[in-house]
Amino acid sequence: MKKRGKTEKREKIQETLERYGRFDYDYIPFGRNWTIPDANYRYRQNFFHRALSAAVRCILFVVGPLLIKIAYGARVTGRKNLKELGRSGAICVSNHFSYLDTLFVRQAVGQFRSYHTMAPWNNKTGFLGWLMHHAGMLPFSSDLTATRNLWKELERLLAEGKIVNFYAEQAMWVNYQKPRPMKDGAFFFAVRHNVPVVPVFCTFKKTGRGRMKHLRIHILPVVRPDASLPKGERIRSLRAAAQEEWRICYETAYRRPLVYLRREQEPERSAAQESFAQESFARETDAQESSAQESFAQESSAQETDAQESSAQE
Repeated sequence: MKKRGKTEKREKIQETLERYGRFDYDYIPFGRNWTIPDANYRYRQNFFHRALSAAVRCILFVVGPLLIKIAYGARVTGRKNLKELGRSGAICVSNHFSYLDTLFVRQAVGQFRSYHTMAPWNNKTGFLGWLMHHAGMLPFSSDLTATRNLWKELERLLAEGKIVNFYAEQAMWVNYQKPRPMKDGAFFFAVRHNVPVVPVFCTFKKTGRGRMKHLRIHILPVVRPDASLPKGERIRSLRAAAQEEWRICYETAYRRPLVYLRREQEPERSAAQESFAQESFARETDAQESSAQESFAQESSAQETDAQESSAQE
């Protein structure tokens, strides 16, 4: 039996999760080299750390575009849509399909303007964690004080005209092409701070081995909160608008409708199969009844014989 490769296994996992509608499931192990941000985590950097952050961003400004161009043939489309923002802060939502998709978003919305939220298990230890922190990564936390500090930092960044990126699908599915349903979190912050949302959607082709090539980073039309709606409906409406931009981009780029796999239902019986099943059930029922009647007759006969023997003895 041929052993399945890593790419085939990954695609089978994604197909299964898609069939069951588990689009937010993280099938990739988190590892152990991460920590949950606590009350002492610095979301707001001091002057020294801001200088280090500027240096890291300068390196990424040079290295990032070259890396994704050489590796994936990356190209950005729709930059004109960013002009609508002016100097306003904004929330960005992008599909999460690669370990390097933060570089893709930076290339689209700006190396020095973008910040990126991430799950707690992406708050790595060691040099990688240091690099991610100074590159503008903002990890979520289950710690109440850390969460409060994060919310304050988000408010400050948006007020300064920064763009804060959310992976609103929640989980990363490597090289998965379809847009997945988004969570409300990103749109909650957009409504809370009354800022627009910039949908970014990446499309690409796959090689015979399932690797990514011809990457296109699409900056889609900006969507804004509808102030006439109640807060809850405003969030849902904003999410639906961004999701629709993703869908249109997907169907235009791949030239196929967005259709998700569904669980296979048990096939319906044909008329012949149904008739055969009913006949089998009838025969089985008749046999059970005949057996019961025969058993009852034998018991009655035995009881009658015993009664006759008792009468003769008397």
